[in-house]
Amino acid sequence: MPTVIVPNDSAVDTGTAVHSSPFGLEAPCRRLNAARPSPCVANTKAQSTVAVCSPTASTHPAMPLCSVSGRIVVGGREYPVDEWMNASEPILSAVTRKLHLQSHHPISITRQLIESRFPTYRCHNDLWPIVSVAQNFDTLGFAPDHPGRSRTDTYYINKSTVLRTHTSAHQADLFRDNLSDGFLISADVYRRDAVDRNHYPVFHQMEGAMTWDKTKHGYGDSLARAIWDDVSRIPVHNVVVEDPNPTVHPERNPLQSEHHSLEEVEAVAAHLKRSLEDVVVEVFKSARSAAGCTNDEEEANEPFRIRWVEAYFPFTSPSWELEVFWQGDWLEILGCGVVKQSILNNANVSSRLGWAFGLGLERIAMLLFSIPDIRLFWSQDRRFLDQFESTHPACYKDVAFWLRSTSSSAGGGSRSNPADFHENDMMELVRDVAGDLVEDVRLVDEFVHPTTGRKSLCYRINYRSLERTLTNDEANQLHSRIRNGLAEKLGVELR
Repeated sequence: MPTVIVPNDSAVDTGTAVHSSPFGLEAPCRRLNAARPSPCVANTKAQSTVAVCSPTASTHPAMPLCSVSGRIVVGGREYPVDEWMNASEPILSAVTRKLHLQSHHPISITRQLIESRFPTYRCHNDLWPIVSVAQNFDTLGFAPDHPGRSRTDTYYINKSTVLRTHTSAHQADLFRDNLSDGFLISADVYRRDAVDRNHYPVFHQMEGAMTWDKTKHGYGDSLARAIWDDVSRIPVHNVVVEDPNPTVHPERNPLQSEHHSLEEVEAVAAHLKRSLEDVVVEVFKSARSAAGCTNDEEEANEPFRIRWVEAYFPFTSPSWELEVFWQGDWLEILGCGVVKQSILNNANVSSRLGWAFGLGLERIAMLLFSIPDIRLFWSQDRRFLDQFESTHPACYKDVAFWLRSTSSSAGGGSRSNPADFHENDMMELVRDVAGDLVEDVRLVDEFVHPTTGRKSLCYRINYRSLERTLTNDEANQLHSRIRNGLAEKLGVELR
């Protein structure tokens, strides 16, 4: 889509600023034109009512709502307040807005694009934002004197209850629930900071994690081989990546040697980096495509590069930041690392190890849609919001399979056997099952097994209706029928 139109008289909320990433990144947002990228997810309607009350509410917008002896109701839930209370009514009124769940909002579109790169991960998008101090800090290993615990940085309801400052507040609970190997969290988070066009006291983060169970895959080399096998299934890109440092360094980026072997961490790090590179390449490919559509030749033709930088975070080790080179400068996009084993142990999943990442959705959305001021995300001006409703969202799903040894290459070659695979046969199968509900099908990865010589192909199917928004369940049903048809009619072995 072209650069976003900003109404001159558009009214937007104001407020103090925040950091933009669960891993503490604070690089300024830069302008980027982008086409609308919007893969599908199950439709979820946010609550529409915020109830905030107190027996002795202050008339000053920056003052607490309740007296020391009072109570407060937020979104229908009641909390006691004490002298730690420092969340004002404008901040609490944002709790039920849930911009990341509003289907045509740029924050939601950005979330869906990133989610589409993790099709097998479980998504948690409606977790309540008022959490305990233990959830927000203690479970993640924050020191008692960490500045993030201060009332100058964090919004408190009472001494033991806060508005979450990062999506990581739910990490230990989700590890403990152990519902899936991989999961994503998207949510509104709250922090106090300075005021500028790139920061706001309420913003949105996405966090992801992937773990492997040693009791299932084995230990040491056996586990590493299983993880490397998963790495081989991640789509390959052709972007230049700068990664000059070793995976671990005894001082700068230490191995958790009492818990992990170097072989295990090398494999986990490779899976982490390849997964996140895939996300960033897709996001900036959308941005570059839009730059070309808007005749911005400099942006469209600028060489795209990625680099990994060693970092420190209290809940991962080793840790990295991912940066991209855009418009002549390196931009921090996300933070990530190998999860501290103590977090997994305390969540009663000590047999697991894995990685986690976090990023700020506003930062990505400002790049994608050329949004110049973070306050615009909170605007309810239809002239701003209607720009993002021009198309129905897409839904990307991958299907990977082994070819029969006698099959011709995808997309060409003669067939010596009627059962051999040909790409056109797959296209016809997709049309028969999904009709016009599929926008495009493209080959995204090829792999030849070094021992058996068997060839594996991975295709990405873009489900998008011209008339309405498809739900994730609808797309899943179509995708399941296509997978079954590939196995039954074309004789491939699904992966």
